[in-house]
Amino acid sequence: MTEFQSLQYRIAEYAPNPSPEESLEEGYEVLRQCRAEARAVLVIPYPAELSQDPSGSDDAEKRQLQRIILDASARRFQSKKIYLRAVAAVRWSNARNTTLQSGKPLQQQTVLLQQANTNLRTELAAVTDARIYNDFRQTDSQAGYWLQDDPSLTTILNWIRSQAA
Repeated sequence: MTEFQSLQYRIAEYAPNPSPEESLEEGYEVLRQCRAEARAVLVIPYPAELSQDPSGSDDAEKRQLQRIILDASARRFQSKKIYLRAVAAVRWSNARNTTLQSGKPLQQQTVLLQQANTNLRTELAAVTDARIYNDFRQTDSQAGYWLQDDPSLTTILNWIRSQAA
């Protein structure tokens, strides 16, 4: 949960203020989308069935705990994906601003801006579900966390789809 909270704070810090003519640039659109998605993750209600007493049986308690772990894993997964996309867009914004303030000839600026756009698209394409899931597994394993009860990537993605419906 600490990582989820940290990711949410970091995403909230990315508040670009482009000029009206720049606001439709791809990187700024990605940042706006990331902020909206991060807010949406925060307002998804906690499933009501998870806050009910599991009726005392060991099986019911185990199922409830698995659903709680799944909900937390899905929120963490979503936040990390949003965060990685936002970081790519911030890098794009920084490269764009550096280029525009460089005083270089217009033709050279155009090439550098195109390169920044290409880098943004490459970074966004690298933010895959499998990459995020595998990063979590590796990080959690290195931290010594118990992974046997963690949901699979397919289970997480299905949970996210079901919550969006």
